[in-house]
Amino acid sequence: MNEPATPPMEWSDIRVFLAIARSGTLMGAARQTGLSQPTMGRRLKALEASLSLTLFQRTSDGFVLTAEGESVLGHAQRMEEQALAFQRELAGNQQQLEGALRVSSSDWFGVHVLSPVLAGFLRAHPGVSIELLTDARLLNLARREADLVFRIQPFEEPYILQRKLMHMRYALYTAAGQSHPAAGDGEGSALVTLDHAYRDFPDAVWLRRMLPKARTAFGSNNREAQALLCAAGVGLAVLPVALGDATPGVERVDLGEPPPGRDVWLGYHRDLRRLARLRALVERTIEALTPVP
Repeated sequence: MNEPATPPMEWSDIRVFLAIARSGTLMGAARQTGLSQPTMGRRLKALEASLSLTLFQRTSDGFVLTAEGESVLGHAQRMEEQALAFQRELAGNQQQLEGALRVSSSDWFGVHVLSPVLAGFLRAHPGVSIELLTDARLLNLARREADLVFRIQPFEEPYILQRKLMHMRYALYTAAGQSHPAAGDGEGSALVTLDHAYRDFPDAVWLRRMLPKARTAFGSNNREAQALLCAAGVGLAVLPVALGDATPGVERVDLGEPPPGRDVWLGYHRDLRRLARLRALVERTIEALTPVP
């Protein structure tokens, strides 16, 4: 007597399984997939029932893969890679200047540098829509979590096409009308700087070296929060010039040595190099932001 055949797993089931495995919670998985949390729970139960396997252990801290789930994970990831490669290949062959693009950058860069470029691009190409994601996550271009990414570090993945877009200058700012400290001292001054997790960033190191006696009053990895606290008189802040010069109520402080700037890189998956709307946006951005030699 033949054993009943195991029903084939659909791609939608794989997406549900991988989202839960990666996030560890139904809520996190729901955010990744765009489905509701109850739907994710029902889909998982149906998947486990169809396979006659328990894929996750339910704990107070979330969902943990069982041994059976671990054995399924590698197969699911390979299926995802093939499906996404197929999707990228299809997308890369689209020549129309219409459709959606997902762009990722830091918050301040997206608001103060990219937004004017995107506005001009969208006026010129009304058939294109853009979703701008401004957060600190390193989004996965292979999974098309973003189509185009701007960041201050080069990309290490071999499948990413990248180029250095520009060099971003930084400057030291204080609230308008406040006294300026002397380099090498900083006694009596307060600093608005990066939080402890980013204390080794070049501008944070420079600030401590230039004003060693100043105290830290506020720390955040959000540059716009730093700018607002600086304008409110809380302390001195090193800010990107594009942000600092656009912030009302602050003025530059010259300590005789400028803070170190940062290079900005853009990157996208090589499978999308023929995607007309992405290629047009990359060309427009390079034209607008890359300085002429």
